[in-house]
Amino acid sequence: MLEFLHKISITCFFTSYLVALLLELTRFVGQFRFRTPAVLVMMGIGLFTHVSYLFLRAVNLPVDDNRGLLSSWAEWSLLLALGLAICFFIAYLRRPDTIISFFFLPLILLTIGLGISIGGWEPFSRTEAADTWRSIHGFAMMIGTGAVLVGFLAGVMYLVQSRRLKLKRAGSPRFRLPTLETLDRANRRALVISTTFVAIGVVAGMIMNLNQHERFDWADSGILLSLMLFLWLLAATAIEFMYSPASRGRKAFYMMLASLGFLLLALIGVVVSSHGVS
Repeated sequence: MLEFLHKISITCFFTSYLVALLLELTRFVGQFRFRTPAVLVMMGIGLFTHVSYLFLRAVNLPVDDNRGLLSSWAEWSLLLALGLAICFFIAYLRRPDTIISFFFLPLILLTIGLGISIGGWEPFSRTEAADTWRSIHGFAMMIGTGAVLVGFLAGVMYLVQSRRLKLKRAGSPRFRLPTLETLDRANRRALVISTTFVAIGVVAGMIMNLNQHERFDWADSGILLSLMLFLWLLAATAIEFMYSPASRGRKAFYMMLASLGFLLLALIGVVVSSHGVS
């Protein structure tokens, strides 16, 4: 299996995404019964080979090599392409009847092409890479934290507004809140944004630690609690999208309340450990 993975190259996932685009272009020819499953299969192959390629580049870097882990412009271009591919795959799963592929896939291919064209550029050192990934980690976790707080506030306002509607007091000009639909959308968006940026923050933190210490300390309380926060947000996002519109807002609030609890635990874990200063 490992021998097979080591044979993966940029050509593998570039070709997979290109075939997915060509399959989507058959929309102009006529109805193709198996087009959607075929596109999903090619995207799945592309994502698997894309992730495998970047993972192997990271783990196969010699310890005595001063080059940073995932620290070149070429690798960052491939990471950007991976992010776009994941976004497209999720969006296509939800709405395969749309033509978003004509916007996403060309950009994904161009980004990979950019990575290939600048592949000869000198990568950053481990110290420079650690500093860069530390900045990404901090920035992403800050946005993720803010999104959790915004979602919590939207949930509180949802409950207040729902209560006022039951008491027929929502029309008061002195105390006007956004509609339940607006607050529901804000809560959902905050949940998705917080999950996305906490995921980016966790991955960036892992790469930062590997660049800085050449190891990853799973026993660190800050790392463990950050991972728990991400896993909860991921589960909460999946569950929230499964609820019916009538029950989504109130239940999303309770999930955001639990997310706030996990967030506080993660922040405490950072404060009481060396995670936030090393």
